[in-house]
Amino acid sequence: MLKSLRKRRLRKVRSEDDTSSSRQEKAGTSLDHFEPKFSRRKNHWTLGNSSTNDMTTMKQKIEGLLDSDQQALINKKLPKELLLRIFSFLDIVTLCRCAQVSKSWNTLALDGSNWQSVDLFNFQTDVEGKVIENLSKRCGGFLKTLSLKGCHNIDDKTLQIFSQHCRNLDKLILDKCTQITDKTLFSLGRNCPLLHALHTSSCLYVSNDGLRHLGEGCRHLQFLDISWCDKVTDVGIDYIARNCSKLKGLILTGVTQITNETLKTLSQNCPELKQLNLQKCTEITDDGIQLLCKGCCLLESVNLSDITNLQDESLRALSLYCNKLQTLQVAHCTQLTDAGFVTLAKNCPDLQRMDLEECIHVSNTTLRHLATHCPDITELTLSHCELITDEGIRELGSGTCATEKLKILELDNCPLITDYSLDHLMSCQNLERIELYDCQLITRAGIKRLKSHLRHVKIHAYFAPHTPPPSVRPPPQHRRLCPQCRCAVL
Repeated sequence: MLKSLRKRRLRKVRSEDDTSSSRQEKAGTSLDHFEPKFSRRKNHWTLGNSSTNDMTTMKQKIEGLLDSDQQALINKKLPKELLLRIFSFLDIVTLCRCAQVSKSWNTLALDGSNWQSVDLFNFQTDVEGKVIENLSKRCGGFLKTLSLKGCHNIDDKTLQIFSQHCRNLDKLILDKCTQITDKTLFSLGRNCPLLHALHTSSCLYVSNDGLRHLGEGCRHLQFLDISWCDKVTDVGIDYIARNCSKLKGLILTGVTQITNETLKTLSQNCPELKQLNLQKCTEITDDGIQLLCKGCCLLESVNLSDITNLQDESLRALSLYCNKLQTLQVAHCTQLTDAGFVTLAKNCPDLQRMDLEECIHVSNTTLRHLATHCPDITELTLSHCELITDEGIRELGSGTCATEKLKILELDNCPLITDYSLDHLMSCQNLERIELYDCQLITRAGIKRLKSHLRHVKIHAYFAPHTPPPSVRPPPQHRRLCPQCRCAVL
């Protein structure tokens, strides 16, 4: 009985095996012989028939293909030094995006050598202290230039940590960082001896004490902007001048407490000074300007705007000692006359930019001598110079400076110039912009004629709306009088 059962089971198993084998033969092959093949259509993987040898060969080809793809990556083909050079041309936003691509690109993008110059002005409202601290730790000695202009959230503690990590800092811009105090200048003086340029405009808490630490620690300082730091006096400038003898640029706009003593100190200690801005320093006089010019003969740019007590003696001192002068701004210096400007034009042939706004005594004589002696004038402001006439503009337009160099001419509120002045400017082929606001004798026809000759020039003018004659004026509105006080009620 048991033997018969065993025989039946064996027959059943054999019959099942035969059935499965016959099905496989009808199908053409077994699943064991299926292998993947690489289709030409968009890297599509399919199944196909192949022998064992073909399968091995195909696998080798696929592995080789994969290896070649990996080797084709840019970070495999190019040396790291060349990749870093490529990344050095990217801006901050692009570097941050590249850092999210892969680990290798993250390393390349955040390498300190790519962050030698950082300008965060466009992100001023979002920059927190922690961002600057992390930046300083990653960049270290690579960072040379940093602009935090307008970053109101940056304080002394952040810049203290920053200065400890970035000791090779060359230029730092902190304009309108309103939380900055003397502590920041103390940190910079202690940790950044290579600092050459510092901007702290509108940092109202900066005082003489901060300038003392800065001058003692940063003796290579060449440029300093402390505009509107109204706590600074002659004492603070003295610290800078005596310790930073290589100073070339000093911006003191709105530092109203400085006097002629500052100019005397600069004259004695900063012979390389080339740029000086004294706008709104109203305590300065002609005597101070004379002292300054005697010791700082290399001056190229001087701003004396809004110092209303200056007279022609200042212009004569500049013309006598500062023959390399290129930029002079004396807006609202109402006591300056043609005599001073004539002397200046004769002795300073390199003048390129002049701002004479509201120098009310300037006339055609000044323009005649500028056209004759200063062939490099590119920008000239004559706003509110009410003595200028068409004859002066004619002489200016016929000079070498107008025909070859003049780019910007501001004539707003010059009531005596007419369309003839515009005709005299048609030879100024490089003219880019002309201001004609409130020039009442200038007409639309004159502007159109000038525009037809100088198509690229931008002309800014304003024409008051024409007052209609009495016959076309709208009738007056009827008024209802208040019965109590008889006042008019519209």
